Amino acid sequence: MNVGFEKEVGSKPHSIIPYKARTTREVRQAVAAVGIERKARSVWALRVDGLVAIARPPPKIISKKHKKVMKLDILVFAAHPDDAELSCAGTIYSHVLQGKKVGIVDFTLGELGTRGTPEIRAKEAAASAEILKLSVRENLQFRDGFFKNDETHQLEVVKAIRKYEPSVILANAITDRHPDHGRAAALVTEACFLSGLKQVKTYDGDEKQLPWRPKAVYHYIQSNYIKPDFIVDVSDAWETKLASIRAFKSQFFDPDSKEPETYISSPAFMEFITARAKEFGHSIGARYGEGFTIERNIGVKNLFNLL
Repeated sequence: MNVGFEKEVGSKPHSIIPYKARTTREVRQAVAAVGIERKARSVWALRVDGLVAIARPPPKIISKKHKKVMKLDILVFAAHPDDAELSCAGTIYSHVLQGKKVGIVDFTLGELGTRGTPEIRAKEAAASAEILKLSVRENLQFRDGFFKNDETHQLEVVKAIRKYEPSVILANAITDRHPDHGRAAALVTEACFLSGLKQVKTYDGDEKQLPWRPKAVYHYIQSNYIKPDFIVDVSDAWETKLASIRAFKSQFFDPDSKEPETYISSPAFMEFITARAKEFGHSIGARYGEGFTIERNIGVKNLFNLL
């Protein structure tokens, strides 16, 4: 491994002297014959005839078999920032309270949205992640409105699945008023299958990823009504869900906003979100609920685990 030392005269680069060094000891030996000034831990400044070079030992290389994976219990995919908050934030936070590790991977920056900007929405997504106590949140930066369910996009989703190795995946509604939602749902479904195939090769940086398929994929329900296959009681997480939605200040009702009104920015939309949750909750004897659809039948061993 080559470690480069940059010569400087004053503040101007002069030339590069390559030193071959694979270990910290070899770096020390390489610089032992010249004047050394320790600047910080594992950093040396070398002075030779008025010239200055800075050296750092190479980073430690972790064996592949010892590489740590940030394993999540639940991974949520969302076509746009705020999709997850509106539809399943109560479920997310309920499981965080149970000690589960939950993360969100947004597909797009929501750049086609009428209100706000991608930069603003990124900050809002980060604020919401703090409220929900997510273990991770990232954005794949697909094109809003134009991403496809094709090989290129499928492989990017496969990488995320293999990166976090979730037991459960939550994805967009299988059909909805926004075409991105149904397309994202199909994209995740296909990527989950492909992710379990050994012959589908993906890499995290230079590291080859291992096959991984989640135990279950569930689809949250969004704007259009879909009869849920099961409902999660989110009563204890309701206020936190609302706080996570309010983190997206640019998107929802703000009496002081000068931006154009949209489908989701009126007070009526938030009333709808609450009414939907009350309807789902009422059907299972809870105050608030969030509904999901399934891709395969759910099995139980203990009937008393059901509400």
